[in-house]
Amino acid sequence: MKIICVGWNYRQHNAELGNTEEPKSPVFFLKPDSALLKNNKPFFIPDFSSQIEYEAELVFRINRLGKNIAEKFANRYYSEIALGIDFTARDLQQQARQNGNPWEISKTFDGAAAISNFVSLQEFENKQNINFSLFTNGKKVQFGNSNEMIFSIDTIISYVSTFFTLKTGDLIFTGTPAGVGKVEIGDKITGFIEDKEMLNFKIL
Repeated sequence: MKIICVGWNYRQHNAELGNTEEPKSPVFFLKPDSALLKNNKPFFIPDFSSQIEYEAELVFRINRLGKNIAEKFANRYYSEIALGIDFTARDLQQQARQNGNPWEISKTFDGAAAISNFVSLQEFENKQNINFSLFTNGKKVQFGNSNEMIFSIDTIISYVSTFFTLKTGDLIFTGTPAGVGKVEIGDKITGFIEDKEMLNFKIL
């Protein structure tokens, strides 16, 4: 099972990180399955970073084997959606970028891919118009809509599948909107798709 994460897929988030050039194709990286944090278990801040930040994202789960998938057929390869958080050690990421090094170390640690249970996409009228939001301690910190993605899930699936085979159970994190921020010990994280609560856990 692969965790495929798309970066720089929301213009306002790109701007808040100082990325002024829009990507011409999806930018993605992988997380190991050991990064998964399920069932609203608490997230423990690791001692190797002083700046862990949340990034709320819509997550799609692949439901069949596919390679070189045409974009027009990509919708056949998923039927469920979840809310995820791509936890990022921003200090390690910035250091890696400054040194010209890969920055997987900032994204792939244990617990760095929090994820809710999945719900059927049939619950939504249009998968290109799904609202999602994240709250810390009851305050809304992120809000996004799937129609704001630079690259749609169908485009992402088609592009990624040209490089490697997608398998049943693979997860695709589709990028985060603006509003990312630091988590602190004691924070309570809640997240919603539309008005359905998907995440509710503590930072320890």
